Amino acid sequence: MTQPTIITCAITGALPRKAQTPAVPVTPAEQIESTHEAYEAGAALVHIHVRNKDESPSSDPELFAQVQEGVKKHCPGMIIQFSTGGRGRSQNERGRARNLRPDMASLATGSVNFAKQIYENPPELVEDLARSMLEFNVKPEIEVFDLAMLYNARDLAERGLIKRPLHSQFVMGIPNALPFRRKVLEFLVSELKDIMPDATWAAAGIGRYQLEVNQWTLELGGHLRTGLEDNIKFDRDRLAKSNAELVARLRDLCGKYGRHAATPQEARAILGLAPA
Repeated sequence: MTQPTIITCAITGALPRKAQTPAVPVTPAEQIESTHEAYEAGAALVHIHVRNKDESPSSDPELFAQVQEGVKKHCPGMIIQFSTGGRGRSQNERGRARNLRPDMASLATGSVNFAKQIYENPPELVEDLARSMLEFNVKPEIEVFDLAMLYNARDLAERGLIKRPLHSQFVMGIPNALPFRRKVLEFLVSELKDIMPDATWAAAGIGRYQLEVNQWTLELGGHLRTGLEDNIKFDRDRLAKSNAELVARLRDLCGKYGRHAATPQEARAILGLAPA
């Protein structure tokens, strides 16, 4: 018997542009099509950013609504997760689409330096986003870019601002944030199991670190994330043809580690989400 692992596909993000890779989907129609391809390849969860017509990051609820509607129609049961990330969006815009009640939304629980900017998540904003997710029954995915964010999430749960069990994602390889080191990931997983033993976890590697972090995660029993948001290349020599190509590689890799790509139904059960 193999164990299910959730494959998340981060289809777009805030940074990749068509000039860098024609595969990145930026319009709602492109995002729906790319998500459907990833779903068919084995992804059970889609992480969604939306873009303005000039490809800049957007918080427009109407764009989120269009993508959500298309995914629900073409990808039965797939878990829909909206980004509340801060690249290119002001703090008061980042939760504008929460009343659309996606299954999940990302929630970074602290601020951190990136290579050329401060990713600002002050306590007031974090608490406001957490309260709104409670109100609309949206499960947060705790985005951990720094060790303190793990303990901040535990504190939010103890205060009743996040429902347990939590789902945490460790993001590795961004300059000035969590480094690309297996020992760091092992420590984070150990801490999570110590302070929140009922939590589930995933890990994401940025850029050239994506595949190796995926392999560590499979070995350590976590869940997976891939997609053009984090990495536009398939290997050192060429761009990825699509989000689906990146997903399919992980689906095929799972068996080596006694795992299989979770169905949407299995993923919902693992994360404590209602059946679709």
